[in-house]
Amino acid sequence: MINKKKIEQAIKLFLEGIGDDPRRTGLKETPRRVAEMCEEIYSGIGANPARVIKVLLSQDHDEIVLIRDIPFFSVCEHHLLPFIGKAHVAYLPSGRVCGISKLARVVEILSKRPQVQEALTTAVAETIHKALKPRGVMVIIEAEHLCMTMRGIKKPGSKVITSVVRGVFRRNAATRAEAMALIRQK
Repeated sequence: MINKKKIEQAIKLFLEGIGDDPRRTGLKETPRRVAEMCEEIYSGIGANPARVIKVLLSQDHDEIVLIRDIPFFSVCEHHLLPFIGKAHVAYLPSGRVCGISKLARVVEILSKRPQVQEALTTAVAETIHKALKPRGVMVIIEAEHLCMTMRGIKKPGSKVITSVVRGVFRRNAATRAEAMALIRQK
């Protein structure tokens, strides 16, 4: 549960710490605004993304199901700066499917936490794997990290790509290649 009062206090201290005056006109409402923003962008903390997956029994489809280019944003736990990108989620059903919007919802919920991209990629794959028990899951996430864009190395436009493959996507190179071709298709 977000504690807005603590966030407001922390932001006032932060503003003082960087040498600004939290009482000046432009900053008076900033602590409150930041607290409200935190409630939204960290709403995935403590949320169970598996709850949104409603399993539909279906023996008819045994080919790849893929949603690509799911936009998301998250916050890197190292610098508390955003990373923004897109996720590609594929699974190979074994008699259990779900509504496709639920896969995007899993990405949405899990992205709203402070974390590293590798953890987000793994969490999406594991959530789908546990809920649907498919023959395979593949998750690829591409993101630009503002900690690399606006500070440090300062390389805007560079992307970090992470992947997690489970089941048949890991064991079978042809199946993995087929999913990759679908992701690359424009």
